[in-house]
Amino acid sequence: MAAARRSPRLKDVAEAAGVHISTASRALNERTAALLNPQTLERVRETADGLGYRVNGMARALKTRRSLSIGMVVPDITNPFFPPTVRGAEDVLDRAGYSLLLSSTDNDMGKARRQVAAMLESQVDGLLLAMALRDDPLVTELRSGGAPLVLVNRTIDRGGVSAVVPDDFHGALEAAEHLYALGHRRLAFVGGPLATSNGARRRASFDQTVARLGLKEVAALEAVAFDEDAGYATAQDLLTRHPRITGVVAGNDLLAIGIIAAAAERGLACPQDISVVGFNDMLLAGRLQPPLTTIRIPQYDVGARAAELLMSLVDDPDRNPETVLISGELVIRGSTAAPRAAD
Repeated sequence: MAAARRSPRLKDVAEAAGVHISTASRALNERTAALLNPQTLERVRETADGLGYRVNGMARALKTRRSLSIGMVVPDITNPFFPPTVRGAEDVLDRAGYSLLLSSTDNDMGKARRQVAAMLESQVDGLLLAMALRDDPLVTELRSGGAPLVLVNRTIDRGGVSAVVPDDFHGALEAAEHLYALGHRRLAFVGGPLATSNGARRRASFDQTVARLGLKEVAALEAVAFDEDAGYATAQDLLTRHPRITGVVAGNDLLAIGIIAAAAERGLACPQDISVVGFNDMLLAGRLQPPLTTIRIPQYDVGARAAELLMSLVDDPDRNPETVLISGELVIRGSTAAPRAAD
């Protein structure tokens, strides 16, 4: 019987590519590949592919005393914002040789604490947290030590923690100004919980924008969550208390869907009777009936930038905290139009 063929080793790649073994190691590690010239990098990687070489992550972890894993906690994986955000983070981490451990808290902060504790016990090299509240004891505790930390989509009021977030303020401003430009003068805001930074910033932006525009007949309500059911329930309250409203800025796309459903139940057509603007531009937002006008946030980029920032903190734990703003853009579709002439 023929002997089993030995798997190629890093030494084999180096010899076949005509480079030192340390050079081959740098070429096959995303975090050090930039140290090499492009020609050498390409030669080593092509050689490794040709030989069928695969990086031994366990050996590298033992050598560097790292687990080569990152923990990521999101508040609700069923929210369409998070799958592309997670994918962006996962792609960056995979290229750097890391695996991603993902947990969803169902908006339960006790569950979040347990999940983070389990991740730390498994010795993750860093944490990506997308469930932070503005006043968050867990984040405060984590910030004082342990694994490097980057917040995703939200920040805390006290600062001192790196974060990658959408430009909430400018997005809500664009949404309100779009409705105003169409001729709406009776506007409302249905936002997510004010205990979150994105809920509070989008609400503050709406309040400041309608005040600057001189609008008097306005309303702003807080939903209990960033989901469709909360949007529906809050819109029922809104339309009962403020039946003359013709334009609504929603705190996210799921809230917008709930608002449109509540309006339809009262015989109000969108956009003929009420215009609605969402936030995020979730997958299939353009295929809703009517197609949703919304603020497009590059969700994949949010996750990718957060992972890149975390990698820099893993390499340099003393790096100063920074907040990265991800710009959005208004996407105009069928859920907004000029109000009826009688308005």
